[in-house]
Amino acid sequence: MNWGFIGCGSVTEIKSGPAYQLTDGFNVVAVMRRDVDKLKDYAKRHNIQTTYTCADDLINDANVDAVYIATPPDTHKYYALKVAQAGKPCCIEKPLSPSYSESLDIVNAFKAKNIPLFVAYYRRSLPRFQKVKEWLEQGYIGDIRHISTHLNKPASDLDISKSHNWRTDANIAPAGYFDDLASHGLDLFTFFLGDISHATGFSLNQQGLYTAHDAVTASWLHQNGITGNGTWNFGCHGHKDETIIYGNKGSIQFSVFHDNPIILKSDTNNEVLFIENPKHIQQYHVQNMRNYFQNQIPHPSTGQTALHTSWVMSKILGEI
Repeated sequence: MNWGFIGCGSVTEIKSGPAYQLTDGFNVVAVMRRDVDKLKDYAKRHNIQTTYTCADDLINDANVDAVYIATPPDTHKYYALKVAQAGKPCCIEKPLSPSYSESLDIVNAFKAKNIPLFVAYYRRSLPRFQKVKEWLEQGYIGDIRHISTHLNKPASDLDISKSHNWRTDANIAPAGYFDDLASHGLDLFTFFLGDISHATGFSLNQQGLYTAHDAVTASWLHQNGITGNGTWNFGCHGHKDETIIYGNKGSIQFSVFHDNPIILKSDTNNEVLFIENPKHIQQYHVQNMRNYFQNQIPHPSTGQTALHTSWVMSKILGEI
């Protein structure tokens, strides 16, 4: 299967691009970017033969079988609808879009054409989090009662300088780093514990460094009765990245982003386990797409699962 990339910025350098190139059965044959110099430099360094400055030309290239959209989220819908119209499978960087309504438009377009759609919530495929799911399914912590997550980060030098950053531009990411980072966690929590039926929250800008919100707190209820709460603040002193799932017989602790061990404490099992992430962190996510196409093995991160994550985020932010 020959892939074309719309966008070849930082996320494709190490996290995702090489994963496509190193996966048996996949080839990267074309890339698109408007900046010609950066486009040519990327293609040369990654040994990609065909380059485009127009997305339409890449999408309609007969040699491109599937498209990976690796642009900021405000353009995801624009490009995705073109890919759907062309009838080609697609993987879109997360979050699926800045809003639930746009995400719904994307998913419906691919459903109408009966074309596979994937979203790069790659943590669902990582061995570290597969192990957490295994512990939960084996019942080590008994009946699951509650999940609590907390992510603190201080303002970066870029934030303090007030230089433009699309991740904190309210026109692109209304909730700033919450859109970019909390989406990973919330998507992972539904992977572990099932869909969410109710969610609410507060969000605001405490620092005034950029236009997007920088502080979010939320609570939610999974369909199976598990409760949840979360805090994401991007102006606190120091870093904290801690999630704990509580059961009636124990708990599981892990970090969504930091390379910390996963910790199981229960009446029957106690384990501290470090599982290293791959160099190209989307490796297993991409391999699972290959497994879907070659062997019809269901992929854990689809347009439908990402749509639910978009709904949860929009509920927390009070957008719907």
